[in-house]
Amino acid sequence: QVQLVESGGGLVQAGGSLRLSCAASGRTFSNYRMGWFRQAPGKEREFVATIRWSIDTTYYADSVKGRFTISRDNAKNTVYLQMNSLKPEDTAVYYCAAKRGPIATTWNEYEYWGQGTQVTVSS
Repeated sequence: QVQLVESGGGLVQAGGSLRLSCAASGRTFSNYRMGWFRQAPGKEREFVATIRWSIDTTYYADSVKGRFTISRDNAKNTVYLQMNSLKPEDTAVYYCAAKRGPIATTWNEYEYWGQGTQVTVSS
């Protein structure tokens, strides 16, 4: 029903910025919630940020709060993750995800996933 495609990853030096995009296709509804997760080598997939389609309500992991901003453009069916003040520990594959119902911060609660985009932050 929903297909997600991430883009915008790349290599950036510490302190730099990147903006990730998640383009959603298929039927989307106002009750969907969108999330960003990341997975670094040897680590579990962890929550980064989430936002509702219908209401601009956001929630962030403590590790990125104040540095990352999740936003959306409903007309374009696109969710963004603006990443500022990047640190080497932000290096990971970043995934866009979607779910129905309430906001969630665990990966197994999300129904749809993109293919991921690599973000590498060098020292």
